[in-house]
Amino acid sequence: MLTVDFSRFPIAPGDRVLDLGCGQGRHAFECYRRGARVVALDRNGDDVRHTAGWLAAMRDAGEAPAGATAAAVEGDALALPFPDDSFDALVVSEIMEHVPDDKGLLAEAVRVLRPGGRIAVTVPRYGPERVCWALSDAYHQVEGGHIRIYRAGELLARIRESGLRPYGSHHAHALHSPYWWLKCALGVDNDKALPVRAYHKLLVWDIMKRPLATRVAERALDPLLGKSFVVYATKPHTPRAPHAPHTVTAQERHG
Repeated sequence: MLTVDFSRFPIAPGDRVLDLGCGQGRHAFECYRRGARVVALDRNGDDVRHTAGWLAAMRDAGEAPAGATAAAVEGDALALPFPDDSFDALVVSEIMEHVPDDKGLLAEAVRVLRPGGRIAVTVPRYGPERVCWALSDAYHQVEGGHIRIYRAGELLARIRESGLRPYGSHHAHALHSPYWWLKCALGVDNDKALPVRAYHKLLVWDIMKRPLATRVAERALDPLLGKSFVVYATKPHTPRAPHAPHTVTAQERHG
């Protein structure tokens, strides 16, 4: 299940890509399939080992084109072990809401991204996330859990302040919002509840089969219920000139 839309975030063969906070590796896998030279980084050793295993399996199965490379490494997003301007593209998906120093994380991401490079940043969307927090403290009050909820305008401001230039945004995963509301209402660890099990089966079926009906439905519902907010930006080739304060739109205020 990809949160980044690669039609808006093109990856070319040979591109150097960092999946920052890779988790289980879903975006790293897609970049590898597209022929990139991928590094998947996470602080969680179990996730790094999981991702490394799947990347190796993809290589052995011939799922990546010639010239593509991939590695999974354990590291700190606030002190990346890479020189300046190391990557053509960065994916920062569903990590900023976990990190106390989100400005420091973005600063490191900008440092290792080459001028002219692209970055995709995704976070839980304000509305659906606020419902989850209202229904369950256990959803977010856990070690390493979510510590903030971003409004769209707030995230865009963070990105601009870091020196990046946003060029597009959208919402994703509308069908997943009701699933998390059910889990929060019935117990985040209660996977045996019938509504949760039934909805989970629906999501697995949708991910595996990708039927036209659910794809159309999700596209229609994403602006209203999308679970994630996605922003695409570039790193300018030269320092940005002073500009007038950005006027926050109604959509940005409310996520």
